[in-house]
Formats: sequence, structure tokens, C-alpha cells
Amino acid sequence: MTEAVSRPTLEAVAARAGVSRATVSRVVNGGDGVREPLAERVRRAVEELGYVPNQAARSLVTRRHDAVAVVIAEPESRVFADPFFALQLRGISKELTAHDNQLVLLLTEGRADHARVARYLAGGHVDGALVFSLHLDDPLPGLIHDAGVPTVFGGRPGWGEDTRAADPGVVYVDCDNRGGARAAVRHLLDLGRRRVAHITGALDQTSAADRLDGYRDVMADVLGESDPRLVVESDFTPAGGERAMRELLDRCPDVDAVFAANDLTALGALRVLRASGRRVPEDVAVVGFDDMVPVTEQTDPPLTTVRQDIEEMGRLMARLLLQGLSEDRDRQRPTAGGPGSPASAVILPTTLIRRASA
Repeated sequence: MTEAVSRPTLEAVAARAGVSRATVSRVVNGGDGVREPLAERVRRAVEELGYVPNQAARSLVTRRHDAVAVVIAEPESRVFADPFFALQLRGISKELTAHDNQLVLLLTEGRADHARVARYLAGGHVDGALVFSLHLDDPLPGLIHDAGVPTVFGGRPGWGEDTRAADPGVVYVDCDNRGGARAAVRHLLDLGRRRVAHITGALDQTSAADRLDGYRDVMADVLGESDPRLVVESDFTPAGGERAMRELLDRCPDVDAVFAANDLTALGALRVLRASGRRVPEDVAVVGFDDMVPVTEQTDPPLTTVRQDIEEMGRLMARLLLQGLSEDRDRQRPTAGGPGSPASAVILPTTLIRRASA
């Protein structure tokens, strides 16, 4: 057992600095109206005493929590197995840390978790929320809208039938999914491939739907139309890529190229092609999407893919939210996706990275 050490109080800081308790409170809470010489004395006293503000008490004064919820609409098993989420969280964490904000991670396993997350957000524990990996039937956008929490979304929103969430002022960050898919398919066609297949992601997510649209755009432009048997739905996972590739080879043994909706899907497809005796790229060329180094380093041959800056997407999401919260405090009106805020979307460019698989 150890004895509890008493923490320095505002009164102790005030005594050390020779100012009033109210002056200390204004300085440590970022308030105005304190002359710089007095503010410097307070800061020096804070450092000498090792004073740490009580966050609960500070929140009552400032109405700020310096905490942001990151809501990922996926179960733990998916989040911790997919490096996409680690990269996006790293970008978010770097930006929040740079502004002395805490990250509160919330995952959803099912409907009960949706209600739990909504209650937490409505309870005033955080200043705002960053939400990504939504599915079309996901109730989270509507629940978050009802909670009145400033929010930035990762990925183009697709609200389905939940009109509560369809606020014209929604703020989101995404990459050029459709344009990136077009570049991938054009590259395969430029190589002389004509039986170009597409293994999609989960089509209840807008990123997968946009990449499928990009594939269809180019196939229609170049070939007039594509064989519907060359499109197989998957789920952005290696296992899904394996299943889809087997199905493709059964349907269309003459397939000579595959555009996979992400690198994990491509990884699964490459395993099946190797096991079936197909050479890559001689027999079947393969292109992925994301350019996630933890995945592309595992592929044999090295994977040609479409790069999106996943970490930067996370940074931008956090930056937009913090900017909106700052404007909210200055103007005393909701921003960052709140009612009445202007619509805002940031679409990051994508780049085709050519390696040995295509």
C-alpha cells in the first residue's frame, strides 16, 4: 500500500503566483483578460508545483472535454485484422495528439452496440465524433444526428432510407474511388487483357459501389459491355478474395486479369491463382486498391495497386472536426456537420502504383 499524494490545487498555484484563484482559473482554462506578465507568473507556478487541471471541473467551466470519439462501424475481429483501420487511426491519433485531445475508440458489434454508442455520444462525454466504415443499413448516422454531436465521416455517406441523417451540411473525407478504379482497369486493358474481372468489396459500402462503377465505366467505354459473370461480390477480406477467385475460375476459366477492390482481396486472389497453377502476371494480371505496405510486402509477385493516402484521410477527418469545434466556440453556433453548417467534402486523389503483378 502506498499513501495517496495530495495534488496541488488552484489555491496553491494562486498563492505561489501571488494572484487570485479566478486569475489562475482563466489562465489554465485558456480564457482571455489576463495581462501577459500575470499569465506568465501563473504558468511558472503551474510548472513549479506540477499542477494538473481537474478535467471534470475544467469541463464544467469551458464546456470542453478535449476528447473525440472515433466510431468504427465494424466488429473487433475486423478492425484489428485489417491494417486499413490501423493506418486511419494512426492519422487521427497524430492530429488529435498535436492538439492535446484524447481519442476514445468505440466499435460496434451489433444493434445493441449502436444504442450504446448513441447513448455515450448523447451523454456529453466528448466534443465530437469521427465515424467511418459505415454500411448502408447502419442506424448510426441517424442516432448520431439525433444526439446533436458535431461529426465528420470517413467515406462518402450513403444514408439508405434513414433521412434523419441526410443533413445537407454533412462533412466527410474520402478518396477518388471511382477514378482510381478506372485507372486500374484502363491499365489492365492497355496491357492487352480483355477478360478483365472485378472482385468487389462489400456492396453495402459506398467505396465498394464506387469502385464497381469505375470498373463498369471503363469496360463499357472500351469493350462496349462486360460479361456479368466477370463480377463477383466479396467483402474486403483475404478469405473473401479466395472465395471469389475460386468462383471466377469456375465461371470463367479464360479470365486473364483481375481488379480486386482492395489489397487484402487481391492477396486472397493471388493465393488461389498460385494454387491453381496460374502464373501472375503471365496468365492472369492482378491489381489491388489501397497500397497498404503491410499487405503489399506479403504478395508474390509485388502487387500493382491503386494508392490512397489512408493515414492522411484520418488526419484530415480530425483536422476538419477540430476546426469546426474551434469555429463553434468562436461563433457560438454548430459546425463540423452540425445543423446549419455548410456542406463540405474533401476527396483525396489516387495514384496507380505499378509493380510486378500487372
